[in-house]
Order: sequence, then structure tokens, then C-alpha cells
Amino acid sequence: MTIEFGCHGSTWELDYDKEIDYLDDILDTVSQAGFTTIDIQYAMLGKYSNDPKALKDALDTRGLKLGAFTVPFTWENNEETEEEKNRADFYIEYLGNFENAILNLPARNGKNRNNLLTRQKQIINCANAVGRRAYMKGITASFHPASPENSYFRTKSDYQTLFDNLDTKYIGYTPDAGHIKAGGMDPLMIIKDNFKIVRHVHFKDCSNNFEWKKMGTGDIDFPNIVKFLYENGYNGWIMVEEETEEAANDPDKAIKDVGKYVKNNLKPIVTEGNV
Repeated sequence: MTIEFGCHGSTWELDYDKEIDYLDDILDTVSQAGFTTIDIQYAMLGKYSNDPKALKDALDTRGLKLGAFTVPFTWENNEETEEEKNRADFYIEYLGNFENAILNLPARNGKNRNNLLTRQKQIINCANAVGRRAYMKGITASFHPASPENSYFRTKSDYQTLFDNLDTKYIGYTPDAGHIKAGGMDPLMIIKDNFKIVRHVHFKDCSNNFEWKKMGTGDIDFPNIVKFLYENGYNGWIMVEEETEEAANDPDKAIKDVGKYVKNNLKPIVTEGNV
């Protein structure tokens, strides 16, 4: 495996916990748009929720791979609750049916950022614990910071706390270029500075005014990020997504448009002889 491009399910449903059952239609669009893999929020599994073999068959028939499950957690204690531990373990076992699939772990946003350092350390402690159990099962876990106002990991100082405390023997980092930009940072520099722990990558575009944009129309330099990843031996998935109003109204068209951008501007970078 080298660098492969795929889609994140958030383009269709931004709410991580909204249960849907039209994954087959999404897989059709992902394949038609020229992507090879998908990152699925756990709530989007629908009829495949307890049937990894059926999901694998559905992916195989479309020439797709499962790149990751995105499974969010609240983690409000120093240790996981029993429910949180059981849910994490369920998806660790589920992912065991898919080669190289990542357990992508975002923390849910809070009502505010009060007691910030305490909340950050609680979240990191629990994420580290999940990462250790995933590691023992041969699954790679990766932590995904976000940028909403009440996110616990949105600014440069938040990221430093994260990088200082992640147990990177067992859990990696998922840089999301859009969220990094929206948090006031340079996505390329964050990825360069933390490349050794990058295990999964998300792309969406954002302007210097912190507005979500159609990929290629914002202010993130995706070609240079891909070039850096390629030249430094990144061996994994890059998942694209959109959070624009246009994508909310017509996610299928948005992903097909993004597919054209990736084909014309990013895929040539990772093709031998075209760097």
C-alpha cells in the first residue's frame, strides 16, 4: 500500500451519531467519483452494523476498501466507562476483518472549554487506553482533533498538550487539514512537525477567514501536503470530505467534484514519474 485517496462519510452526515441506512448509495458514489477507500462513521453502518462480512462483500463488489471507522467518544472520566470500553472493543474486533483499516478516534465537543487541561488529560488517558487495546489486536488507532468553538483540541497550545501526552507507541495522530487551518495553524507545518505519528489523514478546505470551502478554492495548499507525505514515505489513506453548504445540499455532486480535483491535482503527485 502507498498513498490512496478516499472519502469520509461526514460529507453525507456531519452528525457522528445520526444513524442512517443508505450506505450502499454512498459506496456507489464513492466508487463513481474515482476513490478507492472510505472512512465510515460508526452510525452509518446501517444493515452492516453487525455483519462485517457483508460490508466487505459490498466494498469488494465496488472495488473499494475500508480505510477507517470513525468512532467518537465523550470520555468525561480519567478512565473509560464500561459502555465506552465495550463500544471501543466492539469496533476493534469489527475492524479485524479489514486489512489496514484504522480506528479513527475523535472526542466529542463539550458545552464549553471550562477545566480545559483536566478535560484534555481525561480524553487523552482514555484514548491511550483504547489505543493500547487496539494495538494488542493488530489494529492501528489514531486520534482526530477538531476545530469547533467548544472542541477540547482546536488551538496550537491544545495540540501541544495532545502531542505531549499521547502514548504514541500505541496510538497515532489524524491531521485534518481543514480543522488545523480553522484552529489558526498551518496544516503543512503541523503535519511536518508531527509526521512520525501521522497514521491517517483527512482533507477538507478552509479559507484564511476560517470558512469551509470547496476543495481547491480555499487557502490550504493540498498539493504541497501530498508532496511532503509522498516524499517522506507516508503509507496510508488520505480521506477527503466537505462541510460546505453546497455539500450539505448535494453531497453526491460535491464528492464527484472533489474526485475531479483529486484526479487532476493530487493523484499525479503520488504516481511514479509525475512528482
